[in-house]
Amino acid sequence: MSGSPRGQRPPAGTEAAAAALLGWLTDPDAPRLCLVTGGPERGKSALLAWLATYGSRSGGRRRRSARAVVPLAGQSALGAAWALANRLGVVARTPGELVRVLATTETRRAVLLLTDLQAAAEPEACAELLADLAESGRVRMVVETGPHPPAALTARRAATVSVDGGAAAPTGPWPGEAEPGPDPADPVAVCTADPVRVTTAYMADPDEEHGGLRAAWLRAGQSLSRDQDPADRALVLLGSLGDGADPRLRPALAELAAAAPWRVRWTRVRGDLTPPWPGPATSLGVGRGGLLVAGPAETVTLLDPVDARPVGEPATSPGGRVKALAPAPDGAVLLLDERGRLHTVRGSAPRPPYLERLTEAVTATLSRHPGTALAAIAGSVVVGDRLGSVHAFGLTGVHQASLHSGRVTAVTAVETATPFVCSGGADGTVRVWVPGRDPKPGPLTSREAAVVDLHATPTAAGPALAVAWADGLVELHHLDSGTRLAFRPGPPVRAVAVTPDGGLVIGMDEVLVLLDPAPQENR
Repeated sequence: MSGSPRGQRPPAGTEAAAAALLGWLTDPDAPRLCLVTGGPERGKSALLAWLATYGSRSGGRRRRSARAVVPLAGQSALGAAWALANRLGVVARTPGELVRVLATTETRRAVLLLTDLQAAAEPEACAELLADLAESGRVRMVVETGPHPPAALTARRAATVSVDGGAAAPTGPWPGEAEPGPDPADPVAVCTADPVRVTTAYMADPDEEHGGLRAAWLRAGQSLSRDQDPADRALVLLGSLGDGADPRLRPALAELAAAAPWRVRWTRVRGDLTPPWPGPATSLGVGRGGLLVAGPAETVTLLDPVDARPVGEPATSPGGRVKALAPAPDGAVLLLDERGRLHTVRGSAPRPPYLERLTEAVTATLSRHPGTALAAIAGSVVVGDRLGSVHAFGLTGVHQASLHSGRVTAVTAVETATPFVCSGGADGTVRVWVPGRDPKPGPLTSREAAVVDLHATPTAAGPALAVAWADGLVELHHLDSGTRLAFRPGPPVRAVAVTPDGGLVIGMDEVLVLLDPAPQENR
C-alpha cells in the first residue's frame, strides 16, 4: 500500500467497531441505517471521521460511494434537512419534501455520516427525519447517538455498532452547555452567525416574525445554510425579502451585500401587494412587451422588467398548464403544454403567412411526436424531445441533432449573425449547436445535476446564457468572454431568463427575483 498506513487506522479503542462498520458498508443486504452508540468521550465522532476518509486513496480499482460527514449538533429538523439536501445535491424546503424528493429522484451515491444526534436542538424530530429517509431505502446512513438511541430509529431495521465495549452506559442528560444564540432580529447578526444556530433560533420562536427576517430566512434556508461569506448570505436574504418586511432591513442587508457579485434589482414574494406577486413561475420568456411569466394556473402574465408591475391583462393558455413558452418575433407567444403539444396565443398584429405556416407544421408534428422543450426566433421553432434530440423547424425544412443522453429539458435559440441553439438535458449537460452544422463534440458545461431550464439572449457584452440546475444552482454564462457568475436562491428553481440589458430573472414557487451582475471589481 502506498501512503502512510497510520492515516488508515481507526482511532485507538475503536478497532472492533471500525471492523463492524466496514462489514456493514460492504454487505449489500445490510440495513440502510447503522447506529453507532455509546457514552460520551468514547471516540464515536472520531470513528466516523476516520470512516469518511478510509479507502479514499487514489489508485483503487473500485469506485466507492462518497462519504459525507453531516454534523447534527445544534440542528433543528429543518436545518438537518437542508444540510442533507445540500450533501445529496437536491433541493428541499422541508423535511417532508426531502423524503419525497429522495423517493422519486436519482441522487448522488453517498453514505451519510451523521454525528452528534444526541446534541441536536431537536433530537427526536431529527431522528424521525432520519428514520423516514432510511425507510425510503434510497440512502445509506451511519448515525452517531448516545447509549440510548431514539425510539424512532430503533423501531426501524438498523444495524447497531457499540463503542462502549461492554462498559455500563451512563445515564442522565448529555453533557454540554448551550451557547447564547444570535439576535434573530438583527440582519447583520444572522448573516455573520453560524447558520445552524440561526435556523434553530427561528424554529424555537415561530410566533415572532422579526420584521420579516424569519420568513425570508426560512424561505431561502437551504442556500443560507451553506458555507459562504456574510455578503453572499445577505444577498440571498435580500432576494427573499417580501415588501411587508421592516423597511430598515433592506438597506442594512444591501450594505452588507455590497461585496457580493450580484445586485438585487427587484424581488416579488408570495403575499407582496405593491406590485403584486405574479404567482408561481414555471416558465419565463422575454418578449417585445416585457417579461412573460407562466405558472400552474394556465395563465401567462406580462410584466414590466423595470419593476415587475403587470402590463395588460393575463393571457390564458388554450392547452391548459404551460410547460414551456417562447415569444415569437411577431408578438405571438408559443406555448408547450404538459402533454408536449404546441399552442399559439396571438398578438395584436396579424401573423405573417410564413410564420403561420411554420407554426401549423410544428403543431401538427408535435401532435404525433410530443416535445419536451421549446424555443423560437425569426423563421425557426426549436423543439427538444424525450430521446435527447433537438429539432430546428425552419422555412426550408428541419435540422436535427442528437445532443443528450435522455430527455431534453430545455432549449433556447439566440438571434445573432449566426443563429445558434443551446440545449440542456436530464444528463446534466448544456450543448451549443448551429442548425445545419455538426454539433460541437463536447458540452459547454456539465454537472452532476439535471438542467431544469435555460435561456439566452444577445446583450451589449455578447450572448448571455442562464442555466438553472436541479440542485438549486443558477449560472449566468457570458459566451464570448467565457466568464460565469453563480447564485443559489434557496428554493427549487423552476425557470430562468436573461433580459436584454444582462439581468438574470429567476422564477420559483414563491419568489420571482431579478439580479444584475455587480461591477467587475466585486466579482
